[in-house]
Amino acid sequence: MPSIVVVGAQWGDEGKGKIVDMLAQSADWVVRFSGGDNAGHTVINEHGAFSLHTVPSGIFCERAACIIGNGMTVNPESLADELDSLRARGVDLSRLYISDKAHVVLPYHLLLDQLEESARGDAALGTTKRGIGPAYSDKAARMGIRVGDLLDPDALASRLGQAIESKNRMMKIYGAKPISYDDLAARCRFYKEVLAPYVRPTEQLVNDALDRGDTVIFEGAQGTLLDIEFGTYPFVTSSATTAAGVYVGAGLRPRALDSILGVFKAYTTRVGAGPMPTELHDATGELIRQLAHEFGTTTGRARRCGWFDGVAGRYATRINGLTSGALTRLDVLDDFDTIKVCTGYRIDGEPVESFPASPTVLERCQPVYEELPGWKEPTAHLRRLGDLPKAARAYVARLEELVDCSMYMISVGPRREETICIRDLV
Repeated sequence: MPSIVVVGAQWGDEGKGKIVDMLAQSADWVVRFSGGDNAGHTVINEHGAFSLHTVPSGIFCERAACIIGNGMTVNPESLADELDSLRARGVDLSRLYISDKAHVVLPYHLLLDQLEESARGDAALGTTKRGIGPAYSDKAARMGIRVGDLLDPDALASRLGQAIESKNRMMKIYGAKPISYDDLAARCRFYKEVLAPYVRPTEQLVNDALDRGDTVIFEGAQGTLLDIEFGTYPFVTSSATTAAGVYVGAGLRPRALDSILGVFKAYTTRVGAGPMPTELHDATGELIRQLAHEFGTTTGRARRCGWFDGVAGRYATRINGLTSGALTRLDVLDDFDTIKVCTGYRIDGEPVESFPASPTVLERCQPVYEELPGWKEPTAHLRRLGDLPKAARAYVARLEELVDCSMYMISVGPRREETICIRDLV
């Protein structure tokens, strides 16, 4: 299929990196379209183990060109470190392109992220403090600096001066040290050196590729329930994480998508603040965390763990228009005697008909559980659906019913080969 978008169908950390890395083996292009270095996509392949934050997960496939799209925010300093790390391990970066329209995360964005989060006190959102929110705020306020601006010194000088004047007024409110124009201008000259070889009008590259019939994979970041529009607002990220975000985030023409693949983890996790109805505050939740090593790729924070949430999953299917699903980390549940699945919510004993928009309402939701038998057998070595234990197959089938989406593949381990392909991608 010429165009495939891969999105997270939960609160992020679903394992999108592995799925994109696999699909990239038969792709011509891989395009990241949202977020920034607040994302952490883990890839394990013949080159080793990698934690990617800005570079698309298809960078390890020699045939695929990779694009950091216009909908992303780019921190040139962290990207420089990421590129150096990849280069040192023999990864070819000549196929990497960065949109001239992507917005730049500058040092004052990181500082403001930290100051604002600290000022919220007990109401903190749990951001990664990578400056992503303030950078997107500047984008909406038309005060942002784009990658292309770094290549135009005259235009940059004027825009940077206006931005620093505004930011220093905010620094004064927070009692922070003012930003030096000269220091930041010097950094921007370094940023130009880092980014200039990769900068292109990438929306042209994307649409030209589709005109040729090339296979293009669009890689989302975070997850549907963190989407700025449809997530558990305000406990969300600052970009569009659903499939719809690819149109503006990559400059993709409408109706260009052929397949929309949603990645579901076999249980539920969340990082940061916000409601999570199936969260387990007990030994079972801690066991899942330890078995799966559920700690953030970007922040190292322990992830909140719970049973699979069918209500949230069904919501993600509808919002994204998923045509297929990928189920990851099934092997984490290999040793459980029984496994619970959330099939609905109740508030004060009354059923809740849909996924609530209000976080305070979602906080009050009590999960309705269905208990399924575990399979008590290892699955990481299995490669065919028919070889899975009967109880594991029943579990997968029940999740498909709950989320109203057929699974294209099942991941039973972090490596590329630890995968069961069930059917063709639709």
